[in-house]
Amino acid sequence: MYKDRDYDVIVIGAGHAGCEAALASARTGFSTCLFTMNLDTIAQMSCNPAIGGLAKGHLVREIDALGGEMAKVTDKTGIQFRMLNMSKGPAVWSLRAQTDRVLYRLEMRRVIEAQENLDVKQALVEEILVEDVKIKGVLTSLGIFYGTKAVIVTTGTFLKGLIHIGLENFSAGRAGEFPSVGLSDSLRELGLNMGRLKTGTPPRLDAKTIDFSKTEPQYGDDPPLPFSHSTEKITNPQLPCYITHTNSETHRIILDNLDRSPLYSGKIKGIGARYCPSIEDKVVRFAERERHQVFLEPEGLETKEYYANGIPTSLPYDVQVKFVRTIPGLEEVEIMRPGYAIEYDFVFPTQLKHNLETKIIDGLFLAGQINGTSGYEEAAAQGIMAGINASLKLQGREPLILGRHEAYIGVLIDDLITKGTNEPYRMFTSRAEYRLLLRHDNADLRLMNKGHEIGLLDNALYQRFLGKKSLINEELERLKKTRIKYDDPNKSESLEQLLKRPEITYKFIDEHSPPDKPLITEIKRQVEIQVKYNGYIIRQMAMAEKLKKVEGKRIPENFDYVTVNGLSKEVLSKLQEVRPANLGQASRIPGITPAAISLLMVAIERLRRERRA
Repeated sequence: MYKDRDYDVIVIGAGHAGCEAALASARTGFSTCLFTMNLDTIAQMSCNPAIGGLAKGHLVREIDALGGEMAKVTDKTGIQFRMLNMSKGPAVWSLRAQTDRVLYRLEMRRVIEAQENLDVKQALVEEILVEDVKIKGVLTSLGIFYGTKAVIVTTGTFLKGLIHIGLENFSAGRAGEFPSVGLSDSLRELGLNMGRLKTGTPPRLDAKTIDFSKTEPQYGDDPPLPFSHSTEKITNPQLPCYITHTNSETHRIILDNLDRSPLYSGKIKGIGARYCPSIEDKVVRFAERERHQVFLEPEGLETKEYYANGIPTSLPYDVQVKFVRTIPGLEEVEIMRPGYAIEYDFVFPTQLKHNLETKIIDGLFLAGQINGTSGYEEAAAQGIMAGINASLKLQGREPLILGRHEAYIGVLIDDLITKGTNEPYRMFTSRAEYRLLLRHDNADLRLMNKGHEIGLLDNALYQRFLGKKSLINEELERLKKTRIKYDDPNKSESLEQLLKRPEITYKFIDEHSPPDKPLITEIKRQVEIQVKYNGYIIRQMAMAEKLKKVEGKRIPENFDYVTVNGLSKEVLSKLQEVRPANLGQASRIPGITPAAISLLMVAIERLRRERRA
């Protein structure tokens, strides 16, 4: 064994989680090393060339508000931006961007390599070394040892990855790259309970062989709205996507070949994503549907490769060719890369604390798909939190734990470590109880103070944020105090009262009583939302305050649940497995009843009284 050097923090894996984790650690002043199996695939978009979407866009805005990088890189490389759900309320508005896959990877690599305190090394980490249940270092396949105080594992789909195309399968972390086998065994040997998941990807198509005249173009917003709070304008050329559909002939070919599907022949053992099923799954489970939508998404500005969103598949190549060519516009299409399914190892996330550190190994953090999530955004959100919390741990400071009422990131992490998952977890707005508080538009108002306190936001951006916050508050106060006569010449109403009306927008304010200093659109929209939804917001804030009181009732770290009289064996088992940090978390564990929480509360109070005595 050859000892190279020591780092404060080591990050294993340079996908979306790894990049955010490494940047967060390095930017807070800690020497950090990011290990990747291939320097050329840093921040590779393994699946679709897009960032954001429903609820996922909220995560990206929150990552940005905390000082992360994903939003900035998306803005620099995005080739179509669309705000989704604009016909609905602001709680579910969500931005989505198509990106240039190659430019995204190159831009993130540029940021990573330029970052102070951050080294990048191409190496296969085979083993995590522990001494007295504390992280000691890592060992690579070449026998090189690197000492460290904290390790963040962000391996994506690479742990014992197995790709399936038809009845053929081969070991790979993703198409064209070998898997990580030794590290998976090392995590098991450390005592972590692991399972197996499956995800899939559709075929990539040659645009030269697509008849776009038979499809429906879908254009982005004009002008495009950026993801990052620091981006002033999107400068990239913008491209359309195209919509087409499967049909009865497509479905017939798929059904006729299910015996050659690894999914239906029993070859695949891992559990797949319920919310992003393969086209085989869709055809079988939704037999009444005559067609399924297919989005043709450009992979970049300088390529003819298109991503066929909506038809992920692991059927044999010849079947993929047959069924794809039944789709309007794709009758003569050539497949550049076949679709495939991939199985991989993951760690059951109930073995983690809220700071994403494992409960059994001091200094070992996990982030991304290794925790059972799907999607770039969920991975990046965990990555930045793991990087932040590793650095806070090394500083001897309290971890940053975002509550369910503070951020979608808080909902994501709490769901994972409290409820666990046995299928790839995907974020939805419906998972958030306080989604009117956790809007896409107010991520900076919710989280930038925290990002600044940690040290991830530069002062110029923070001062700009404070200026925006001040303008919003000033305008809200002005609307309360300013009265005009509108409906009734004998009666005046405040601008705030008028703006509450469903039919009146901020345009009315601009026309009848504009502020002394013109406001940018972003501030006007924020003011309008806060006025129109004030009653609902106040109600959700009151609910959040109640939640905080319950969350504040902490459970001692080594509390012995066996001493609580009246708990059923099932409840006892679940409490011992999750070991919740507080009564709020305990109440969200599936199967934990209100009666069990009452018993637990009484036992904890009794223990506190005994300790005081």
